[in-house]
Amino acid sequence: MTQERPALTVLLAAPRGFCAGVERAIRAVEDALERTDRPVYVRHEIVHNGRVVKDLERRGAVFVDEISEIPDGAVAIFSAHGVSRAVEREAEKRGLAVLDATCPLVRRVHLEGQRHARAGREVIVIGHRGHVEVEGTTGQIDGTVHVIESVAEALTVPVQDPDRIAYITQTTLSVDDTREIIAALRKRFPAIQGPDTKTICYATQNRQMAVRVIAERAERVIVCGARNSSNTNRLCEVAQGEGRPALLMQDPSDLTLSFVDGVAVIGLTAGASAPEELVQEALARLAQWRRLTVEEVRVTHEGTQFAPVDLSRLVSQLAKAS
Repeated sequence: MTQERPALTVLLAAPRGFCAGVERAIRAVEDALERTDRPVYVRHEIVHNGRVVKDLERRGAVFVDEISEIPDGAVAIFSAHGVSRAVEREAEKRGLAVLDATCPLVRRVHLEGQRHARAGREVIVIGHRGHVEVEGTTGQIDGTVHVIESVAEALTVPVQDPDRIAYITQTTLSVDDTREIIAALRKRFPAIQGPDTKTICYATQNRQMAVRVIAERAERVIVCGARNSSNTNRLCEVAQGEGRPALLMQDPSDLTLSFVDGVAVIGLTAGASAPEELVQEALARLAQWRRLTVEEVRVTHEGTQFAPVDLSRLVSQLAKAS
């Protein structure tokens, strides 16, 4: 007689997966492929997820690291993470047909930093050095810009005038960690200007809140997404901060039986750049070993939508060049 598989309750976090900015950026590439007859090149991964990138590559998109790799006559798309002014200038100098898929929330951070710089303030960017969003943000701001990642750096960052400084944040940070860094900056520089955690993306905050809620019951948490995705890594950190072991699942093979062994309730979520199919693959893999009861735990409803990237100017530009 076959032994019945043990039961496992899966708490499925909601919201999870794609945010409005990611959907907008992916659609921009799809639209460019459908509505133009030119080669479509994307500078950097359009969003941080290899599966999404491979799917768009199969449709004809080419992903490159630098503008110099894009041939003349091609369509150049900037990723959701945004780019520096130097990249914008290089594309303009070469006369490339550009489609800018920068997330509107990232663009808002750019504008905030530029506003402070015009007012003569040094700008502190709270974020991860080397992350493409941070590189784009710092490259959008004139004047002195500092990047800090921790409370320790907040306590030591050198500034010229403590009365004329401001801060902005990367959109995909941990809310709790960022709040601590902001508190340290404000204690050290009482005159500093900045937006609390409001420039952290709504989707990042919602997904982190959902993880905290499911961690109240779940013994362990599975986070679907890419290893180079900032918001996905932050979800793992949030779960771990709640005392729950977390597994980042980039591919179903990352999820092993040992992670589920002895667990009666497990949490499941996905980063803002992870497709829902990855979540469904996680559920299918769990179902191989356990008898599942899936319970969606919704902490809020996301109604945010962004207008699609406007292709009309690009199509007109390409028509004139033909």
